[in-house]
Amino acid sequence: MSSSNFNPYTTRQSMIAPDYEVYRYRSAYMNEVELHHHDFYEIYLLLRGRVEYIVENQIYRVRPGDWMLISPLELHQARIATDADAYERIVLWIRRPYLESLSTPRTSLTRCFDTTVSGHTNLIRLPGTSGAQLRSTVERLCAAKAQQDYGSDLLAQGALMELLVGLNRAAADRADIHPAGTSDQVVDAVLHYINEHYSEPLTLDLLAEKFFISKYHLLRKFDAQVGTTVHRYILQKRLLNAKQLLAGGVLPNEVCQYCGFGDYANFYRAFKSEYNQTPRQYVQSLRR
Repeated sequence: MSSSNFNPYTTRQSMIAPDYEVYRYRSAYMNEVELHHHDFYEIYLLLRGRVEYIVENQIYRVRPGDWMLISPLELHQARIATDADAYERIVLWIRRPYLESLSTPRTSLTRCFDTTVSGHTNLIRLPGTSGAQLRSTVERLCAAKAQQDYGSDLLAQGALMELLVGLNRAAADRADIHPAGTSDQVVDAVLHYINEHYSEPLTLDLLAEKFFISKYHLLRKFDAQVGTTVHRYILQKRLLNAKQLLAGGVLPNEVCQYCGFGDYANFYRAFKSEYNQTPRQYVQSLRR
């Protein structure tokens, strides 16, 4: 595969297109991308390399040919082995309203992302023939999306729908794939506590004292399992829930109280630093 088939890598984590975007990347070396979340669906196919993929507090060891399905607002991060000779992947981003518009009353294309479905896992690993068919479909999608000739947009959309049907079927039929490794009981308890109490004052000292663990050991265990610091995770959870409240029509100066920021100035600074726009600008972008 020639280098011309790959897109220049960008650190951008927001969508430009109103419907979907697909990229094929090759990297000889990558700095680690921080734990983050999106407002859209992400489909990730590993082509080459060794990767650990963290989704919330689960760690998946991803093999070439594996698919990762990430729902909107799920915190996630790819950890790439730096001693691998190359890191190649296909990344597909789909806006939620667009994917819902492609669905029908009989066929929901968002089902494979639904974390409430029994047996849900973010990783799909397919046997040879089935895996090759889906790989061929996403290759056709990439090719059609890159073209500008007559009908290429419809061919791309057709390949996209075929891919989503295939992934949903695979998600419904998949074998039970468990996350790699064992999670730490203390970290699991801390995560549960943060998710239940993010609107309240939370500090490393408070959590260490509550769960009878030293701050040093909590930091080390937390980073190993979750992929970020305790402070960063709390901030991400608060901002994630703030976006949901803003999208639901809650006023920005009220959101800061519900999400544990204390006052609007702290909320404003954190939101703008994370998303490069103010809370009110985010609300305006939703209306557009």
